[in-house]
Amino acid sequence: MNVKLTPRERVLSALRHQQPDRTPVDFLATNEIWHGLLNELQIDDGGVEPSAFYEAKKEALLRHFEVDMRLLSYDMFCAPPESKLRPGAKIEWWDVFSRSTPNRMWRQVTPEGDLYGIFGRHWRVVHHAMGAYEENATSPLAPYADSLDHLKQFDWPEPDWWDFSRIPEIMAQLDRHEAYHIRFRIGSVFEIAWQLRGMAEFLMEMAIAPQITTYIMERITDILVENTRRVLEIAGERLDMVYFYDDVAVNANLMISKQMWEQQIRPCHARLIEVARQYSKPVMYHCDGSIRKLIPELIDMGVDLLNPIQPTATGMDPRELKDAFGDRLSFHGGIDIMQTLPSGTPEQVQAEVKDRVCVLGENGGYVMCSSHHIQPDTPIENVLAMYDLDIRTCKQ
Repeated sequence: MNVKLTPRERVLSALRHQQPDRTPVDFLATNEIWHGLLNELQIDDGGVEPSAFYEAKKEALLRHFEVDMRLLSYDMFCAPPESKLRPGAKIEWWDVFSRSTPNRMWRQVTPEGDLYGIFGRHWRVVHHAMGAYEENATSPLAPYADSLDHLKQFDWPEPDWWDFSRIPEIMAQLDRHEAYHIRFRIGSVFEIAWQLRGMAEFLMEMAIAPQITTYIMERITDILVENTRRVLEIAGERLDMVYFYDDVAVNANLMISKQMWEQQIRPCHARLIEVARQYSKPVMYHCDGSIRKLIPELIDMGVDLLNPIQPTATGMDPRELKDAFGDRLSFHGGIDIMQTLPSGTPEQVQAEVKDRVCVLGENGGYVMCSSHHIQPDTPIENVLAMYDLDIRTCKQ
């Protein structure tokens, strides 16, 4: 019988491609799912230390599901000068629709209800039948993108706009309950860039004016690299992994040509990975969709853990991925949010979890989680079925 591991040991064992006592799990969901679970389970958060950085009830839910991983993120620690706030704006940390973890998340909110991120992204909340989402409103870089000189005049953030000094305190607070696997989310390059410029304009400029798009992404990367260096200096050995995200694929293929990715995006991602390697930290990367064509290069660059493994996308069959790359790459995700979780029965959800645990988790190398944030159209009983403790070990 395997010795019971701590959550941190369990994840580290899996990432070494060893078979842990059970498959480690993570949890990411929209606010509607969080609230539905809390209402259904009536979680008691009395055992969770109060924190200025994460929500006690949501942390208690993670403990209820015995979730092994915890996430710290760049947008928990924003501290820009007051002069950078918009007229009449207030800072909102908690009432944020895109919060998928217990963590707070920095936003400026104007009296009109417009939202601005730390890089200047401008968006609004849009309501729909199942809940709400955040939609880009304007493109802040549009007036500056006529030349490189003009782009340099944009009010780019500085690394001093963040205060990471309390990261050791947060990790120590979590450790007082149990040793979890803790990763730091750096942010994104390509996504922040097109959110500032506008997606259609940015994609066209990647083809006809690459000097513009390259400058924007390099400028963002400069900030992220320095932020990551500061975090790793402050966090020391206790931090287990760094994590960045950039969706460069759709369901059937890459969003852009592989050559365009190699020339404009890969160098920025390589810089993020390099700073992690300088501090001997493994790297997790998130990209939705059909990322298969890039996986060999991601491995060569130094990516250790790939998320979210969207099984319905072209080339993303879990068995084929494990056979082709499982000795060099670990996988995070894989439980389908498009069909199985929203439309399947609890029994079908559990059958898929068991399959992923046995296939992707063979000889380690797998963290069970949804193939993106669990969406509002998912029945609560299916979420509960997914996190049943009895299905976390492969039983032939």
